[in-house]
Amino acid sequence: MNNEEMTKKYQRAAGIIATAGIIPFAVTDTLIEIIRFYLDDRDVDFIVANFDRGKTLSHAQIRAKSGLSDEQIESITSKLARKGVIFNQPNSSGEMVYRILPLILVGTFEYTFMKQLPDGPQYADLKKIAGLYHTLLHELRDNIQRGYDNLLPIFENQPAVDRTVPVFTSESGKSINIIVNQKVDATEKVLPAQTVREIIDKFDEIAVGHCFCRNYNKVLGHECEISAPSEVCFTFGKSARHTASQGFARMVSRDEAMEIMLKAEEAGLVHKAFHNGSNIGKEENSICNCCKDCCDTFTLWRSGTTPMVNSTNYLSVIDRNKCTGCEICVQRCPVDAISMDAEGLAVRTESYCIGCGICARFCPSEAISLLEGMRRVYVPPPRLR
Repeated sequence: MNNEEMTKKYQRAAGIIATAGIIPFAVTDTLIEIIRFYLDDRDVDFIVANFDRGKTLSHAQIRAKSGLSDEQIESITSKLARKGVIFNQPNSSGEMVYRILPLILVGTFEYTFMKQLPDGPQYADLKKIAGLYHTLLHELRDNIQRGYDNLLPIFENQPAVDRTVPVFTSESGKSINIIVNQKVDATEKVLPAQTVREIIDKFDEIAVGHCFCRNYNKVLGHECEISAPSEVCFTFGKSARHTASQGFARMVSRDEAMEIMLKAEEAGLVHKAFHNGSNIGKEENSICNCCKDCCDTFTLWRSGTTPMVNSTNYLSVIDRNKCTGCEICVQRCPVDAISMDAEGLAVRTESYCIGCGICARFCPSEAISLLEGMRRVYVPPPRLR
């Protein structure tokens, strides 16, 4: 096969991977270079020959389609899974199935930086791919800004990427005040788990890896501003089996998982749960513990690249009679939902608040409560042009 034909195959493989997720990546030279970082010619041939966009294939389907032996399929799919390019786990019937993972949210990028950072030549490789992702995300931001008006209706209809699971205990160990919303009919719908303990108790298989956002930023030269703990990225059930078997994470007990979650709360991190199919009616598959300055969901939104779309069951409420104007909540809020008014008191912008409870946790005057009520938070990326 000549170079021109192979180049076209890399472009096709890049297109398949780029459309596996919800972020609209264009097939640029940067994206092709990222694909070349992970894949060789044989990998590309396999992906182009077998995978359509967004399709899950069984082992039997790939065998029939490719003509490869079971051993050959196992060899190449295992290699691609270790690179974070495909997901390979048995389905409910016990048959191995495969699907292309998104580049980002949640896929190849996250799994690349989910392991403990290495030394030597491997670190140099990570630095190279981190630089490529950095360039790709800048290209994405420019494309989003150029097509801003056309993309807004798409963003507005996008399902929530994640769901906030709030903290319920203050820094002093007291329970945060919860205001029961009398307007909400509790019989209308079954709410998803509202505490990390409820989520952890659902699963027998729990894995934890390092925060890919903090590792990615560290490789780029940015140290976390609050020196947040690193090993705080959880996966559950089938996702836990996948991340552990590929070496992205390690299996932990429920007790150890809860211990890590509590340390994350002490550091002021936000619990963000991810659900299968971005449907909060389905089971959780993972929980990230996010800081304000490293989390890509927050930083991509602030940079004008992607919207912030979140599901939450709480809204912070500030008691002006108790507020002392210390500004701790302003500093701690991960989404800039709190500011100070002309009287020097804290005010909350409802449309931005993701109900994480971080402001209430660190408020020294106990001036902040959480009001119940399921909401979808949608904030478009700022217009830069």
